[in-house]
Amino acid sequence: MEFQANEEIRLDNYLSKELDESRSQVSKIIKNGEVLVNGKNVKAGYILKKGDIIIVNHKPLDDSIVPEKMDLDIVYEDEDIIVINKANGVVVHPAPGNYNGTLVNGLLYHTKLSDLNGEVRPGIVHRIDAYTTGLLMIAKNNKTHEFLAKELASKKAFRKYIALVWGNIKNDSGTVDAPIGRSLNDRKKMAVVSNGKEAITHFKVLKRFNEVTLIELRLETGRTHQIRVHMDYIGHPVVNDPVYGNRKLIDNSGQCLHAKTLGFVHPKTLKYMEFDSELPECFLNILKLFEK
Repeated sequence: MEFQANEEIRLDNYLSKELDESRSQVSKIIKNGEVLVNGKNVKAGYILKKGDIIIVNHKPLDDSIVPEKMDLDIVYEDEDIIVINKANGVVVHPAPGNYNGTLVNGLLYHTKLSDLNGEVRPGIVHRIDAYTTGLLMIAKNNKTHEFLAKELASKKAFRKYIALVWGNIKNDSGTVDAPIGRSLNDRKKMAVVSNGKEAITHFKVLKRFNEVTLIELRLETGRTHQIRVHMDYIGHPVVNDPVYGNRKLIDNSGQCLHAKTLGFVHPKTLKYMEFDSELPECFLNILKLFEK
């Protein structure tokens, strides 16, 4: 695409209007070298002059991410947003060596998605682990994506989880405020580390059993494996977690952790929306073992 500037204006502001994209997305395009001004790469803050020629060679989604027909549990959908109840064992987005069978593959078959997160994570505003079940919000366009990302970053979005953890938690409620970063002992794992990013998890006891406790959790932040790391940190790792806690595994269905409730402000109507979901069968089957 080729444009000719007719005023003195920042490059990112100009392209944001011309391309109908957010400034952050335009900045990424410029940083990736996909924009030339008079034949040269410039920075996002470059001040255009009248008559400058801008050429945009923005690449579409990588063709290697193939849309796949998939059964999607769609809780809500409109022209901007999809709320998905993710099944157990489904990876959210492709990664090197794993470009098929992910939620993104299924979503691309179903609809168009934002490309704010690049080629392999279109539409993905936030993630949950493959063996964590529950609600996710998906953005269909970049403006929606940027709005929802800000909701999460400013801690306005509401996320409530249900987990089954080992041991009996004595306090009826509490907060874990401990920074999370890459483990110093195992780079494949996350851990509470002094130089980690802020991570805050609130919990409330729902029911105590002989060996385990059923709890409700609310996230203020969204660090990788946050609930799993925090609960392990306080000595109550999530039941059936194959990575954290070093406890016996009941089966191979993954950790008993479910993203039950999701709430956010809609980017167009500016009205608060909240969605709820039921515990999946894999979670209930393990819970029944402790109810006897």
